Amino acid sequence: MNIIIVGCGRVGSQLAMLFSESRDEVCVIDSNQTSFKRLGRNFEGRTIIGMGFDEEVLKEAGVEDCDVLAAVTDQDTANLMISEVGRRLFEVPHVIARLYNPSRESAYMQLGLDYVCGTTLVAEEMFSKIISGHGSHIDTIGDFEILRFSLNLRSYGEDSLRVRDIERPHQLRIIAFERNENGQSSIPDKDSVLMPGDVVVACVKKELIGELTPFMYS
Repeated sequence: MNIIIVGCGRVGSQLAMLFSESRDEVCVIDSNQTSFKRLGRNFEGRTIIGMGFDEEVLKEAGVEDCDVLAAVTDQDTANLMISEVGRRLFEVPHVIARLYNPSRESAYMQLGLDYVCGTTLVAEEMFSKIISGHGSHIDTIGDFEILRFSLNLRSYGEDSLRVRDIERPHQLRIIAFERNENGQSSIPDKDSVLMPGDVVVACVKKELIGELTPFMYS
C-alpha cells in the first residue's frame, strides 16, 4: 500500500514504523522537522516538512496515488481539514482521522468520516474489562464472551492437550491460537494440539468462564 501519515507525534510515528516494517510505501508529513526523530534509524519511508492540509504538500507526498491518508496531528480541527481535503479534493480511497474530543464523534459520523477516538476506545475497553471482571476479555456477544489468554496446563497435569479435550467439557469454542515459539497462528480443528503458553482466542458462555480460570496464566 501507499500510505500518507500527517502528524509525527507518538501515534503517527508508531503508525509509520508499523507500515514501514510491513514494507509499505510510507510518507510522513509534519510541520516540525524535529518530530521526525521519533521515527528512528530503521524507518524506510519519506518525510516532508509542511502543513498536512496544504494541497501542494499533499501532492509532493503522493496523495494523487495513495491508498490511505491518516490524519493524526494533535488538533481535531487540523485532522478534520486534512481528511476533507483528502476525501473531497483528491478522492483518496481510505481517509482516517484521529479524534481527541469525544463530543465531536456525532459530527464526524454525520460527515461519514472514518476516525479513531483514543479517549473513547480506552474508556470502553476499561469499562468492558471491569464489567467482565477479568483481564482476558475482548468482547461480549449476547450471552457469550470472547477471551484471549495464555494457556496454562499446570493444573491439567499434561504437557499438551487436544482442542476437543478442552472444548467439550467446558462448552467453549477455540477460535484461533498462536504458538509463541514460532509466531505461527492457526484456526484449529478438534484434533489440533495445544501447548503451554499458546495464546488462545476462545468463545465461551459467561457463566462458564470460571471453569476456564485454571487454564489461564494470571
